[in-house]
Amino acid sequence: MSQVGLLLALLVLCSCTKVSSATSLERLKEQWSSYKNQCLDFLNSVPPTTAGAVCNRTFDQYACWPDGLPGTTVNVSCPWFLPWHYKVQQGLVYRFCGKDGRWAQKNTSECEDDPGQQQYGRILSQFRIMYTVGYSLSLGALLLALGILISFRKLHCMRNNIHMNLFASFILRAVSILVKDALLTLTLDPRGSGESRVQTWINIPAVMWCRGAMVMMQYTVMANNYWLLVEGIYLHSLLVITVFSEKKYFYIYMAIGWGAPLVFVSPWITVKYLYENEECWERNINMGFWWIIRSPILVAYLINFFIFVRIIKILMSKLRAHQMRYTDYKFRLDFFF
Repeated sequence: MSQVGLLLALLVLCSCTKVSSATSLERLKEQWSSYKNQCLDFLNSVPPTTAGAVCNRTFDQYACWPDGLPGTTVNVSCPWFLPWHYKVQQGLVYRFCGKDGRWAQKNTSECEDDPGQQQYGRILSQFRIMYTVGYSLSLGALLLALGILISFRKLHCMRNNIHMNLFASFILRAVSILVKDALLTLTLDPRGSGESRVQTWINIPAVMWCRGAMVMMQYTVMANNYWLLVEGIYLHSLLVITVFSEKKYFYIYMAIGWGAPLVFVSPWITVKYLYENEECWERNINMGFWWIIRSPILVAYLINFFIFVRIIKILMSKLRAHQMRYTDYKFRLDFFF
């Protein structure tokens, strides 16, 4: 019982809240791409300057710069892709064109967001740190719990085999989320200028790996719920079925826990690839696609709820009929762990 209590204590660390700004980053990326394309079209359409040496027209990942005369300061309007552009639309970005015909490395900008936006960004950053730490602690606790169950042969039984698969699904979920967040950062260009604080999606291989991590996350979230459903089915089977082959049923449990999520995630991958093939697949533009993987999870919740009600009724009927005995293994307290 002490080992079971340890496992329960470790599982308390498994719950945490994820708060992510990935959706807003996706929207910012789209705005940035439109601005970039507009800038490049403009630069290509303007005739070349014949005034000798100039600072060449360019898009520096932040603002669109025309040709600049040496020894002068060029200014352009604040980029309209900035989320706070409506507040700084009268502002300008300045860049010095050196006498050697080269742009200065650093811009001077009037396009900074206000303190409120900065505070909001800091809060989002703190939330991300919090849930990253939470998932890391959860991952460590689950690995320890799984290691205990695997190491002690006395703990090897059908009940704990189901527990181990449940733990494994949570471990894979935590890993996929941490990997996805890391790849989400890698897909952004860290070389953006400090005043812009805007990162751009350029690392295509990282984007592909990020999509893979996103798929794994969706699969493991569904696997979490279906292994919880297996826990409920197993508990109900012990109470209702007098004699049953645990080995035979374990294969069925494996099919439910690991196979059913794959059945529903596969069509989601297909529609995302065909109709919403955008960056890391974080955004749910068409909510109908999102329900492909959310509907089965809701069904699992409902089935588990009915199983719970059924188990309560069975236990209450046993109590009323005075059929519950302490020696009956089905009703021992440690059964529920």
